[in-house]
Amino acid sequence: MAVESFSDVLGFVSVVREGSFTRAAATLGVTPSALSHAVRALEARLGVRLVTRTTRSIATTEAGERLFNSVAPRFDDIDAEVAAVKDLSEKPVGSIRITSAEHAASSVLWPKLSRFTLEYPDINVEISVDYTMVDIVSQRFDAGVRLGDQVGQDMIAVRISPDLRIAVVATPAYFAGKSRPVTPEDLAQHSCINLRLATHGGLLPWDFDNGAREIKIRPTGQWVFNNSMYIVRAALADAGVAFVPENMVLEHISAGRLVRMLDDWCKPYPGYYLYYPSRRQSSRALAVVIDALRHRD
Repeated sequence: MAVESFSDVLGFVSVVREGSFTRAAATLGVTPSALSHAVRALEARLGVRLVTRTTRSIATTEAGERLFNSVAPRFDDIDAEVAAVKDLSEKPVGSIRITSAEHAASSVLWPKLSRFTLEYPDINVEISVDYTMVDIVSQRFDAGVRLGDQVGQDMIAVRISPDLRIAVVATPAYFAGKSRPVTPEDLAQHSCINLRLATHGGLLPWDFDNGAREIKIRPTGQWVFNNSMYIVRAALADAGVAFVPENMVLEHISAGRLVRMLDDWCKPYPGYYLYYPSRRQSSRALAVVIDALRHRD
């Protein structure tokens, strides 16, 4: 196949990934009309339609889906190998994209990598905060962060935090005239502040374990957020009982702004892991980022 044909295929892959000729053209540094012409030329050579165009979106045909699934990973491998060769230079350089939930980004990634970038000024770090279970390969992330029990078996995982604990907290003012819960079931008598999970759309269940019994609670309350930081703010404003990572509220507990309950029911759970595809050779830039994030006992 001629070199220009590979260019047309790359253009097609970019259009499918971006879901738009305009965005794909901007990524490739060409005009939308030139990219559209290239994809039409590819369709003419193959004798099949690859994408269906509307005024607002594009969708792959069956043939287009097959071609994309076949060639897109190969272009990723080429990109990775070219980056690996480029990184044979003396200093690690390049951009590293990481997807992470807000708590991991604020409590692990930023504290460690804010110092790291001073040592490696030629490495750019992009952190995308998202609670969804992002497909890091299709979304072109170099790595992702998840709790240890959520990492896929086909990924390489590196621990970047110690085990975590949950804290159940509320303000002293909230408990004025109310009985504090002694068991998880007592939460049914309280207004609880919930977290909406973006991936499945449901509310995060509250899991408890006192060593002798495990229980899952689905509490109710007036407030629901999709970000733990706002749950803490709502709790501090006397809005109800919060179920959040311990390290987000230790300072408030020590200062007396929040009081803790059900502590014996909050057992440690697996901490955060950085994960990346096992089939892809990591760049030197990613290697030094991993080393900077690695948890050391």
